[in-house]
Amino acid sequence: MKKLLITSALAISLVMPACSESSTASTLPPAGAPAGAPAVGKPAPAFQSVDTNGGKHSLADYRGKWVVLEWLNHDCPYVRKYYDNNAMQALQKKWSAKDVVWLSVVSSAPGKQGHFPNEKANSLTKDKGATPKAVLVDSSGTVGRAYDARTTPHMFVINPEGTLMYMGGIDDKATSRAADLKSARPHVDIALTEAMAGKPVSVPTSEPYGCNVKY
Repeated sequence: MKKLLITSALAISLVMPACSESSTASTLPPAGAPAGAPAVGKPAPAFQSVDTNGGKHSLADYRGKWVVLEWLNHDCPYVRKYYDNNAMQALQKKWSAKDVVWLSVVSSAPGKQGHFPNEKANSLTKDKGATPKAVLVDSSGTVGRAYDARTTPHMFVINPEGTLMYMGGIDDKATSRAADLKSARPHVDIALTEAMAGKPVSVPTSEPYGCNVKY
């Protein structure tokens, strides 16, 4: 009987997936996610938050403008793939120049990976040459759970009427390899290009990938 129990335990350990800080998102919502998760074509969840400089922001503040929400964790290798190669900065600059409001959101809880004091967060933004409108401090996870944000990065595009136009991964290459940037389909870039031209978004949703949001 003892031998049978040991054999069974070994078999279970072999089939259970490994867990790591960096992984593609589960298809299940995180604990605390709202029952009414956001959906493309529906109103984006309203939110209020404070940024790293103490400024207040709400989705209602940006009514009439295109908005991008980018879930951020500078310690995540999937995020570093974009920031270390100036790819996220290039997207921020391109679309900010077209009057798009780009908001980075940090939902890491205090003491968890990706959470920094405001001064350090501002230093990281400056050192990396990032140019979001603001970095929102969502330490309670309220905004993240409202959007069912699962990974860093996890991306959302909202039109001037407040309708969600795209949500999901930043691209279609679920890796942390910089070499994959060149061949990846840039979902967010294409979604903005199409939607702002009045065209249907050809890929309105995709599976987010990256590190789990550290609620």
